[in-house]
Amino acid sequence: MPHPESPDRAVRTVVIVVSDRCSTGAATDRSGPRAAELLAAAGFQVGPVRVVPDGAESVAGALGAALADGAELVVTSGGTGVAPRDLTPEGTVGLLARELPGLAEALRREGSRHVPTAVLSRGLAGVTANGAVVVNLPGSPAAVEQGLATLIPLLPHLLDQLAGGDHH
Repeated sequence: MPHPESPDRAVRTVVIVVSDRCSTGAATDRSGPRAAELLAAAGFQVGPVRVVPDGAESVAGALGAALADGAELVVTSGGTGVAPRDLTPEGTVGLLARELPGLAEALRREGSRHVPTAVLSRGLAGVTANGAVVVNLPGSPAAVEQGLATLIPLLPHLLDQLAGGDHH
């Protein structure tokens, strides 16, 4: 049974970790499993966490594959900063039909309450042409927890609206 904050049915969800080091096994990611854990606890149907290297092409490919597999919600972790290979937003933007700038700003605002440099995140949030929600989060477990604490309560209304629901 879904959590009270989640939609009436389990939403097919994919978590994608974007990290050169984690994709090669040089480091172990903790943010993706934490995101999957929190989303599952909120009633979302979460598949295995996917890990890809940094870069716009790898992100676009992973997002495209997740959406082709039927994901209705895709959350990325990592690659949102200003380092040369932090290109998650560039790999995301081409898949979005409509951006949700207020959501992206709310995520940065919440993050900055904990870490001032959170305002440097360039993460995007938006909706694809097929009505899937895509959200970029920074790559630390704490940033994922803070971001999902902001995102999860908004998802029932957002998903309802995408399905043609009325404004309540």
